[in-house]
Amino acid sequence: MAIDYNKRPSQGQGAAPPPAAGGGGVSLSKVTLTKSAPSVSLTKQGATSGQLRVNLQWSSGAAPQKKGLFGRLAGGGSGAIDLDLACLWEFSDGSKGVVQALGNAFQAPYRGAPIIRLDGDDRSGSAVGGENMFIDLSRVNEIRRILVFTFIYEGVPNWASADGVVTLYPTAGPEIEVRLDEPDPGSPTCVIAMLENRGGELVVQREVRYIRGGQADVDRAYGWGMEWTRGSK
Repeated sequence: MAIDYNKRPSQGQGAAPPPAAGGGGVSLSKVTLTKSAPSVSLTKQGATSGQLRVNLQWSSGAAPQKKGLFGRLAGGGSGAIDLDLACLWEFSDGSKGVVQALGNAFQAPYRGAPIIRLDGDDRSGSAVGGENMFIDLSRVNEIRRILVFTFIYEGVPNWASADGVVTLYPTAGPEIEVRLDEPDPGSPTCVIAMLENRGGELVVQREVRYIRGGQADVDRAYGWGMEWTRGSK
């Protein structure tokens, strides 16, 4: 069943360094966030400048090659799945909203130079690079928190076969990986990670929390406090 909530916009709007303390991996080129080591500081690894790219893809053991996130899921039947990358955002001026394909809310703020933007909406799985979100970290002082999540707009939840992985690509320091493990087949939404400004320090916190509902349910789970209406794309 399609999940098609749409938010009413609110008013106002060389060698890589080693992972920072709190990172979940040991590789110099990649930090993997886990339950035991769920966070990493972008500030401490000198990555609070330029564009942070958040990329969501999936791979299946039943297929010989890695596919874009929006392809057909092995073991999930022949029906195509449309899975969208999105985020809830709150800025330091108190404004808040959602970035997603639904309602053509592809950027935030809604006017002017965006702090957050989506590069498009791939419904067919044909995009080799999956779907990407860009966050302008040169404006970190304007960011209070950003909650990155993904939801299945069409199709049956089959997270286990999807074997989803989210990778954050900062301009400095190692890549940051979050795997969508411990799937819940009854949940069409997965909250991936929180980016939070903690007294000037920007921290990425692993969530991987499955939600049995849509965007309004994510809002309630994390106390965003917005009003939602049904929408479509």
